[in-house]
Amino acid sequence: MISNQILQNTIDGMKGISKAELCVMDADGKELASTTDMTECSAAAAGFAASFAESQEIQGYQYFKIFDEQQLEYILVAGGSNVDVHMVGRMAAFQIQSLLVAYKERFDKDNFFKNLLLDNLLLVDIYGRSKKLHIQTDVPRVVMIVESAAGKDNNVLEMCRTCLGNNGRDFITAVDEKDVIIIKELTEPDVKKEIEKSAHTLISYLQKESVQGIHISYGTVVQEIKEVSRSYKEAKMALDVGKIFFDDRDLMAYSELGIGRLIYQLPIPLCKMFIREIFGGKSPDEFDEETLATIYKFFENSLNVSETSRQLFIHRNTLVYRLDKLQKSTGLDLRVFEDAITFKIALMVVKYMKYMETFEY
Repeated sequence: MISNQILQNTIDGMKGISKAELCVMDADGKELASTTDMTECSAAAAGFAASFAESQEIQGYQYFKIFDEQQLEYILVAGGSNVDVHMVGRMAAFQIQSLLVAYKERFDKDNFFKNLLLDNLLLVDIYGRSKKLHIQTDVPRVVMIVESAAGKDNNVLEMCRTCLGNNGRDFITAVDEKDVIIIKELTEPDVKKEIEKSAHTLISYLQKESVQGIHISYGTVVQEIKEVSRSYKEAKMALDVGKIFFDDRDLMAYSELGIGRLIYQLPIPLCKMFIREIFGGKSPDEFDEETLATIYKFFENSLNVSETSRQLFIHRNTLVYRLDKLQKSTGLDLRVFEDAITFKIALMVVKYMKYMETFEY
C-alpha cells in the first residue's frame, strides 16, 4: 500500500504539469489524496467501483480504476477545464499503478532481507527468492547497524535511505523498534575505506538533521548472500561491545573489538569469580579518581613511567610511589607486563558486568 503522502505528492506533481484537478479514493469512495475538494464525487466513485467498467465519465469527471494484481486498490478522479482530462487521468493512473508495482517489489524485498537477517530461510529458499527478486547472490556485502537516541523515531529510517540514496544495490530496513539496518553492497577494492566513508557520511548527515546519540557498527564482509546473517550478528555484537569498552567512538567494527569480544561472551558468574580471586572483596573501579587516572594514563602510554609522569605533570618518583601503593593494596605491579594485563582485563570485566546489570532491572 502506498502512503497517502506519496499519493498526494504524485497528484500534486501531475497537477503542476497539466493544471488538471485530481483525487485518489479507495474502493468505498473515501478520499485519500486530492488537489481540490471532490467530496461530491464520493458516491459516484463508490458506484463506479462496483461496475465492470475500468474507466468512465460521470457528470464531467473522468473516473479510472487502479488495480493491484486484479484487486481494485484505488479510484482516480480527474477534472478540470481547458485540459484533456481523459489523457491526464490515464497518465496519473498509470503513474500510480507503476508506484504500486515498485512498492510491492520493495515490500517483498523488505520481507526477504528481514527473514535473511533473522535466519528464517532455508538455503534453497534464499537462492530461489533471490533469483525471483533479481538480487545478486555472489557480491561482497556488509551489514551496518545504525543506532540513535531516537531509535527509529524522527524518521531516522527514511533519513538513512535519503542519505545513502536509492542505488538499487544497498538495502535499508529494520527488524526491531530500535535500530536501522543497512545491507551494503561493496564495489571498491578497499572495502574498509568504502564502509567507513559511507558510515561517516551518514553520521554527518544525521547530525545535521539533529539526530542525537548516533552509533554505527558493522560486521565482516561476506561474499555470499547466505552469509549476510553472520555479518548482522557480528554488527550487533560490535554495537554492544563498542558501547561497553569504546564508548567514545561513534563507529565500531567487529574486527576491532579485540579482547572485548571475548569478555562479552563470558557468563557473569565466571566474571564475578575472576574479580573475587584477583582482588578479594574489592572491585578495581573503586579506587579514587587520582589512582584511576594514573592507571589509565599508564596503560595509554604502554607502561612507560617517564612519559606517563610527563603527561600527568607529576614527578617520576610521585608516579612510582602511586604504583607502589597500588601494588600493596592489590598485589599487582603494573610495571610488570603480566600484572598489567591482569589489571587491564579486570577493569574491562567490571565494565562488562556493570553494563549487563542495566538489563537486570
